[in-house]
Amino acid sequence: MGPEIAGLLIGLTIFALLVIGVPVAFTLAITAILFLVLGKGLLAISTLAENFFGGLAEFTLLSIPMFIVMGAAVAASPAGKDLYEALDRWLNRVPGGLIISNIGACSIFAALSGSSPATCAAIGKMGIPEMRQRGYPDGLATGAIAAGGTLGILIPPSITMIVYGIATETSIGRLFLAGLLPGLMLTALFMAWSLYTAWRSGYRFSKVANYTWGERIEILPRVLPFLAIIAGVLWVLYGGVATPSEAAGVGAAGCILLAIIIYRMWQPSKLWTVLSSSMKESVMILMIIACSALFSQMLSSFYITQTAAEAIAGAGLNKWVLMLAINVFLLVAGFFLPPVAVILMTAPILLPIVTQAGFDPYWFAVVFTINMEIGLITPPVGLNLYVINGIVPDVPLATILNGALPFMACMVVGIILLCIFPGIATWLPTFLMGPAI
Repeated sequence: MGPEIAGLLIGLTIFALLVIGVPVAFTLAITAILFLVLGKGLLAISTLAENFFGGLAEFTLLSIPMFIVMGAAVAASPAGKDLYEALDRWLNRVPGGLIISNIGACSIFAALSGSSPATCAAIGKMGIPEMRQRGYPDGLATGAIAAGGTLGILIPPSITMIVYGIATETSIGRLFLAGLLPGLMLTALFMAWSLYTAWRSGYRFSKVANYTWGERIEILPRVLPFLAIIAGVLWVLYGGVATPSEAAGVGAAGCILLAIIIYRMWQPSKLWTVLSSSMKESVMILMIIACSALFSQMLSSFYITQTAAEAIAGAGLNKWVLMLAINVFLLVAGFFLPPVAVILMTAPILLPIVTQAGFDPYWFAVVFTINMEIGLITPPVGLNLYVINGIVPDVPLATILNGALPFMACMVVGIILLCIFPGIATWLPTFLMGPAI
């Protein structure tokens, strides 16, 4: 069986299994085992366990459950409410300060929790009713929160970036730095569009609340410690003081201690909620990673990865035409699969192709991640849309989707800006860590 025929059959098998509802991890494992047996015979089964556990034999993987615990401790506490309240108190005099507060709270909480659905739930429960009460259009109020929640997979510390780094053997610290300025750029684009839309729809920004300086300062001690942990984690990573796993472990312990001290979350039941939710999400991600090791072994055994890279390199395509095709492919994949699955299935194949075309691997990681952000607010998977709909069931799903569409366009504009000015992603890692080797 040639690589082209094998690749086509593998793609059809994956599609069929996903359509009938098989989980992503099991889809990868079933496809890998089936084609390994077909290609090498039953003898291939003897190496499955070794390769499965070999996919988890990476010390850096420890950072994933630690960052998840860090985010779960924040998500289970009232930190989201306090963060939203703090920004609202400080920005209430700014025209459109409420919409800026909501998007700003989404970007910070998403970085803290690393979970888009958790961000939508935490900020949306407070922000959406308040925006609707003050007359903001339903589509804007819901779409801004749905899009703002996606920023967590780009703004560091990002679990998605960790998975990308492990899958492509690139520096996680450099990936975090590459995502910082593009994440802030997208936040600014979201804010600019929200203010313009509110103004165009006839909404007149008003000063509803008038907080004293004492009220503004009073809430900061409940918010700043969590932001200090993020700053500390990033500093030790970028400064070479600690590995990602060590930094994640300290960050997780710090967030749990802050939740206990600040919010009195010392009851065993509350701590168990944090640990059990973290365990479920960690096992899900690590199962996908382990099964992707089997999948990668199978692709290599059929020479599919190498054949695809050689075929594209030999086609002589303009590198920007190639990048456009890759972006379209990633967008479509993101419509149906979660970001972690798309990264593990495609990044090892795509990275040699884009680097051979002359693109920076860290720049490509940012473009890749923004495509995954679009998938989080796009049906049929579009998890953020359904979370928002659960918060405000009286707002139709179509209205939420229409409200999110302009923010998808903002992400596309972000990708275009990155293509024109790649330094948005590459300057900070190079400035702080030197040129990539």
